Amino acid sequence: MINYTKAKVKDIIQKREGCTEITVIINNKDYNAVNYDCLTGSVKAGDYVLLNTTAQDLKLGSGGYHFVVSVNDGNTFFPFTKEIGHIMKLRYTPLQFSVLSAEEQQSPYHHIFNDFQSLQGKPVIIGELHSMLPPVVFNIKRNRPDTCVSYIMTDGGALPISFSKSVAYLKQKDLINGTVTFGQAFGGDFEAVNIYTALITAFDILKSDVAVIAMGPGITGTGTKYGFSGIEQGPIIDAVNTLGGRPIFIPRISFADKRIRHHGISHHSILVLKEIAKTRAEVVIPVMEQDRMEYIKNQITQNEIDKKHEIVYVKETSSVLENLSCFDFHLSTMGRGIDLEPEFFITAGAAGYFASNIL
Repeated sequence: MINYTKAKVKDIIQKREGCTEITVIINNKDYNAVNYDCLTGSVKAGDYVLLNTTAQDLKLGSGGYHFVVSVNDGNTFFPFTKEIGHIMKLRYTPLQFSVLSAEEQQSPYHHIFNDFQSLQGKPVIIGELHSMLPPVVFNIKRNRPDTCVSYIMTDGGALPISFSKSVAYLKQKDLINGTVTFGQAFGGDFEAVNIYTALITAFDILKSDVAVIAMGPGITGTGTKYGFSGIEQGPIIDAVNTLGGRPIFIPRISFADKRIRHHGISHHSILVLKEIAKTRAEVVIPVMEQDRMEYIKNQITQNEIDKKHEIVYVKETSSVLENLSCFDFHLSTMGRGIDLEPEFFITAGAAGYFASNIL
């Protein structure tokens, strides 16, 4: 299923690198839309656009946006450029385009991948949701401001990194030093083919002290045991261990989500740790009020997560919270802020706090 409609651009809401948010008029009503400048060219008020409205027609998330397919009937002019990269993104679709990946033969960094030996125990923080990224980084940089932090974006959610307001904010404030996109995700400071070369890029090219890995905004879920895109965390843990890194896992914890399968430690996190990951990770748990702490500990023991992984309890939750409050950024996950989801954000923050202390 794919739905298209035509609209007129009313106004420009916001521009950031590679992405323009706009207001469009459809049947005399205003809607928000996103134009990816690198794919469809620039856009301005008064232009006519063709929109993909599928996600919103299905009442899905997507941030409440339609997406521009073409501007002014595709009359935007793109001058021919002979790029040296030959790795295709969005491949075999009408919007496929080439990038220079860090590891391919024409790259000046090609030799690094052949010479690579080990990540030498460097910490890699692994999260499921994109909303975990800011609290992780806030705690790393508040605790150790000189730490070099990179973000590796998987293709489990949004594909263009420019869609992320979190990344735009973190880069603007010099809180992350570089980004890597791999798989079908695109738009990072460096492109990579897979998780292994993305990790090497983060540490041997960007010279990171710590890397954070999570999908872009959004997540696919089906309400089934294995049917969610966050299952990628299992192979990521294994990849970090294969390359000699130190995987630090952020469990998805909520006491506000009405779905019982996400109560306490989400069934997503339990499945990844219990079944999908074949190697060990450090699982960070912030110390919280007694009844919730007991609930979490029961989940850990009942699923024997502590027999397979190392559980790290972070007691300094007041410091973690203070670090989260020092930035003018609105934390939100699934439409809920830190007032409704304190454990979610404190857990992510605690992972950053812990990683910064082991550097």
